[in-house]
Amino acid sequence: MDETIHLSERQIKILQAIIEEYITTAEPVGSETLEKKYNLGVSPATIRNEMVRLSDMKLLSQPHTSSGRSPTPVALKYYVDHLLKTKDISVSEEVALKEKIWNYRQEVDKLLREATKMLALKTKALAITATKDGDLYYAGAANILSMPEFYDYELTHHLFETLDESDFWWALMERQIDPFDILLGEEVEKRGTLNQCGLIYCKFTTPHMTGAIGVVGPSRLNYSSAIPLVRYVGGLIGEFASAW
Repeated sequence: MDETIHLSERQIKILQAIIEEYITTAEPVGSETLEKKYNLGVSPATIRNEMVRLSDMKLLSQPHTSSGRSPTPVALKYYVDHLLKTKDISVSEEVALKEKIWNYRQEVDKLLREATKMLALKTKALAITATKDGDLYYAGAANILSMPEFYDYELTHHLFETLDESDFWWALMERQIDPFDILLGEEVEKRGTLNQCGLIYCKFTTPHMTGAIGVVGPSRLNYSSAIPLVRYVGGLIGEFASAW
């Protein structure tokens, strides 16, 4: 997706600042904010010029009602692939997560249900587990409603509709080659409102089933903390399931 993106060091710094500000605030970012909050070492005029160039490269978009700019799915994918520094899960947190689902390790249904609930709680997003057999578990729907992007009734209605469609989610997660992946924009849904969303997921394989667990949210998901959580919980399911 980003093979043809070539950015200068200055453009990378500006783009990274815009994305991190946008992830925090959900608001389009203006040059004044960048100048005040980020030590970019360039003049406001230079920041504005570079923002225009980044817009020309389809990395930033400008909502009609705002003078600021928002990162596009292409920019967010570039950020995740090249600029993101994920936070490590502490050993104590790993132990706590493992303990929470340890008692369910022998029961497939309960294990997947509890792992999904735990992931929603930790990421504050919508957590989804889909299996090849057509089962779908989800938790954290209320988390979605607290995010500004989902004040959009059409988007929220469509997202909640898909929670009755296990095939939709399994097809989405199954078609990628890598066991862990991040889908953004049209990778989630080509024609439909879910192109405003992001999905982080990890596949797992057990002697009796294949599935995937992940989180769904706006394209500005808190990737730095959500990625290691999804990886770890997906790995736990695989670890427990190997004994089934």
